[in-house]
Amino acid sequence: MHHRIVRQNLLVLCLFLSYNGVQGKKELSELEDMELQKQLKLLNKPAIKTVKTRYGDTYDCVDFYKQHAFDHPLLKNHNFHPKMKPTFAEIKQNSYGSTTNRLPKIWSKDGGCPSGTVPVKRITKDDLIRQRDLPPPEPANFDNESKNNNSEQKASSMPSNGYKRAIVRTPKELTTKFTGAGMATSLYNPHVEGKQISACRIRIENGSEILQVGWRVDPTLYGDNLARLFIHRQVGETQCFNTLCPGFVQVNTDLPIESSFEHISQRGVKAWEIVMYIYKDQAYGHWWLLLGDKYESVGYWPNNIFVELAQFATKIEWGGSVYSPPGVPEPPMGSSYLPIGNSTFDAYCRC
Repeated sequence: MHHRIVRQNLLVLCLFLSYNGVQGKKELSELEDMELQKQLKLLNKPAIKTVKTRYGDTYDCVDFYKQHAFDHPLLKNHNFHPKMKPTFAEIKQNSYGSTTNRLPKIWSKDGGCPSGTVPVKRITKDDLIRQRDLPPPEPANFDNESKNNNSEQKASSMPSNGYKRAIVRTPKELTTKFTGAGMATSLYNPHVEGKQISACRIRIENGSEILQVGWRVDPTLYGDNLARLFIHRQVGETQCFNTLCPGFVQVNTDLPIESSFEHISQRGVKAWEIVMYIYKDQAYGHWWLLLGDKYESVGYWPNNIFVELAQFATKIEWGGSVYSPPGVPEPPMGSSYLPIGNSTFDAYCRC
């Protein structure tokens, strides 16, 4: 009888441990917990006001001068201010239909952030733990693409390092120089699970330095399955999303990074799109993120944090990208269906 009770207790314990393993839970050591607390203190700056979006996200309204961007060692003695605006050559005017996603009024009844502050999504310990499992960055070139010398091309569907993409990119001539680009992308919320990722982005590069903006469904990064606005900076194999590392200076009180979208396309019913730009300031050289057909300024990457992108970009890509871990089927991209030549049904990215 005694042995049977012991075996039953061991069975229950094994099932409990197995359950924790399936859920991905892991006990942190005291040292690990202290390190996470240290990171949280660095990332979550003192809030003048805390606000919530209609979708339940918590944002801290942080004094412009105290945002994490200025923890970058090259920005310690900056002279930036919250009223800065980009100066650039005329942007090509595009005609956008009624399906353009109006820039969202995402704040709940408590209103948004006051003047002189910027909205920064509150980072939690769970966020930091999940982000330890972020995949390596998307390769600059896929193996099968590097042998293709077409001046403008769509990427093959062959995977590389777990990524697969469908893109159009600029010609490869070494003398090509770009000071910005834009896109209008339809907004979808493809179904992903676990560590899968599905995104649409515009990407500018020079050498090992890369900037990206777009929308992204990424449970590892965000902890949910919503399509969200993202920014991404990469130097070689080192990458950083959103405001997790210093460098991106926010200026807008109403257009927060990592926000979800007010409208999502319904295939065959209505397509919603959003307009995004990365443009280089003609006076100071900063790379600005602009949203909407009125080019509303969200923020900028200061020129002095770059080496290769300090002057211009040499390559631009537009399109979709998905990721799945080894042995896991790839997630859907865009509308989740093959195109049929009808923008009400097809996901798209146009410039």
